[in-house]
Amino acid sequence: MANAIKMHFDKFLEEATIHTNDRSDSTLGRDCFYGLYTSWSWLQQSVPQPESSFWAAMKTKGIDPAGNGLAMTGPAAADYILASCPALA
Repeated sequence: MANAIKMHFDKFLEEATIHTNDRSDSTLGRDCFYGLYTSWSWLQQSVPQPESSFWAAMKTKGIDPAGNGLAMTGPAAADYILASCPALA
């Protein structure tokens, strides 16, 4: 089971994030990063893991919520943006 969850998070990072080589405020913040993950999970038709599990997994991957150098991409990014700002829809 633990390996399946690890693969779940690996797939999320591969499909919904890109490296920006930037550790400034233009990268994913803590709330946005988890929100992107929940959007990705729903699009995958899977139940998102609890936030504590998400951050534990990101920590094992060396991803710091305060400066991660990641930006959102793909269908999950569009879903998250539209869910966050319904006036854009």
